[in-house]
Amino acid sequence: MAELLLVLNCEEIPARMQENGAKDLNRLLSAALDSLRPREQKTFWGPRHIAVSMTVEPGVAASTKSERGPRENAPEQALDGFLRKHGATRESLTLENGFWVLNSSVPAISATDVIAEAAPELLWRFPWPKSMRWGSGSHFTWVRPLRHIVCLLDGTCVPFSLGREDDYAHGLRSGTQTEGHRFMAPGLFEVTSAAQWETSLLQRKVIADAAARAERILSGISDAAETKALSVVPDAGLVDEVAGLTEWPNALLGRIDDAFMDLPPEVMQVSMKLNQRYFALRDHAGKAAPWFAFVANMEFADQGALTIAGNERVLRARFSDARHFWDLDRRTPLAERVDTLKTVTFHARLGTQAARVGRIEFLAREIARAMALDATQQRDAARAAYLAKADLTTGMVGEFPELQGVMGGYYARHDKETNAVADAVAEHYMPRGLNDDIPRNPVSIAVALADRLDTLAGFFAIDETPTGSGDPYGLRRAALGVIRIVRDNGLRFDLGALFDLALTQIAKHATTVEDPVSCRDALMHFMAERLRVQLRNEGERHDVLSAVLARGLDGDLVRLLARTEALARMLSTDDGRNLLAASKRAANILRIENRKDGPHVGLPDPALYRQAEEQTLAEALKTASDEIHAALDDEHFTDAMRNAAGLRPALDRFFEGVTVNDADSALRRNRLKLLARIEATLSEIADFGQIDG
Repeated sequence: MAELLLVLNCEEIPARMQENGAKDLNRLLSAALDSLRPREQKTFWGPRHIAVSMTVEPGVAASTKSERGPRENAPEQALDGFLRKHGATRESLTLENGFWVLNSSVPAISATDVIAEAAPELLWRFPWPKSMRWGSGSHFTWVRPLRHIVCLLDGTCVPFSLGREDDYAHGLRSGTQTEGHRFMAPGLFEVTSAAQWETSLLQRKVIADAAARAERILSGISDAAETKALSVVPDAGLVDEVAGLTEWPNALLGRIDDAFMDLPPEVMQVSMKLNQRYFALRDHAGKAAPWFAFVANMEFADQGALTIAGNERVLRARFSDARHFWDLDRRTPLAERVDTLKTVTFHARLGTQAARVGRIEFLAREIARAMALDATQQRDAARAAYLAKADLTTGMVGEFPELQGVMGGYYARHDKETNAVADAVAEHYMPRGLNDDIPRNPVSIAVALADRLDTLAGFFAIDETPTGSGDPYGLRRAALGVIRIVRDNGLRFDLGALFDLALTQIAKHATTVEDPVSCRDALMHFMAERLRVQLRNEGERHDVLSAVLARGLDGDLVRLLARTEALARMLSTDDGRNLLAASKRAANILRIENRKDGPHVGLPDPALYRQAEEQTLAEALKTASDEIHAALDDEHFTDAMRNAAGLRPALDRFFEGVTVNDADSALRRNRLKLLARIEATLSEIADFGQIDG
């Protein structure tokens, strides 16, 4: 095997494009060199390079290729066309099984030749999201101007050029030289292997591996923060982004003026992150600290003093802007801003944000009632819903949309709203992501659910539902938010009834609304699918949920999940597994026999029982059916599953001692009815046919 190294050195690549660019390079190069059987691929990416190393075969061995041509008795024109296509003569053809066959030798080809032929075409069609041209008359495009190409096979240059007949001005050729750090180690150096390239870059103040840069950043800012007895606010995404902006990360600390420390910490954190890529710090009590961490791309003779001063000056300007919005926004109470929402369109077919606020206000009150909240909490829920979207008209949210809801909570407190109302306004977008916290306070829960139920009902009502991987309105995220809030808070109410209320409100404001009944069914099916996905992601038995859902989605998700959990526990026992096997056997027999002369419905006739096993099973089924029904009504799901599992001995003896398809047609039909009774009894719990195993 030979080592192949391809390094593409260019001007600064946007951080968000680097990883995908390196992975695309690896994918395309591996596919183009498939005949060399590439393996042991390793990718690299950074601000000014993407690269891949791999091992390949030293070449493609010589081979013989056979091309089957026309039949022996085919017209002369067909044979002449075949010969012209392959540049062959009749003497080179042989007859095999009635067909003319052309056997030709394919010479061996070295890996160098394969790579030199594949690489230019690969680079010309490289799929950057955005590309640019540079240089007079060039047609070649790259994400940023491409400066150097290193292509080595076992330390020897693989020569190729990017020049084409329509691109005379472009003189890019592969070579053995690349660059180190632009300022700390300028100039070219020779590359002889992948390991030497990494080592030489490190000596020239460039860390080739993105993960190593991220680790250096995280440890650097953490160590710097510890010198002030502070900690870094976790932000893995920002660490990765900064790793894409720096080749030689150098962590530094800057001071925040005390005059800005009364700004909301979320405002400071978002402003530092989005505008400057700074890291927020906090003290041992978890409060915002008057310091920030940032990462430079080089080391400084003055230990970064001048750079720190410059970044502090920039941050003062940013925070001054935030201070302006903070002071200006608080002059107008949230309640006075609600009327402005009449001029803000939520969706062309769903009305304005003001109309939406009215719907959410109604739903929040109804959800609070369904949660059995008291009159004060119901009023707070409605008030919070009324104010929830008002901060969309503020300057701070206009500048930082990520702070919607959060700023509303601060402004509500400034306006002397109750703590419950302010908390609900601040928390009604929670959870914002998969691992985000959920609201816990009852009023916050009611408003958060109302917001999501209105979103789901609205877009389903106008048939703007997710398709494939497309979900422009975040409906999957909204559904998972509802599920998490309901599950984690143990809320007991009928979700379907709340969707009915939401659809009724939508019909008052939306245009061309779909049929409410079909919308409700579609919404419940959508929620069931999201619940199934959630359980699968958690490693739970989603097939058991599917079996329980076969009876339809119970609007009470807590009860549904308790039932699913009890069934999963029962199926994990020997009795449960054997009961599942017996139920599937009964279902299979019924399915086959029903095709012949079914359906076999109705109560079996006790007078036709000829064997004790039939009588025993019938009595066990009667007892179990009554007990299962009562236990399910009382929500004693564990008891229901225990009663179902108790059928196992009678079922085992029945299948061991009784021939269902008896020669006597009357006995056969009666025994099939008994099997149908088994299926009916177990179907009160779930559709066992949908359970794996």
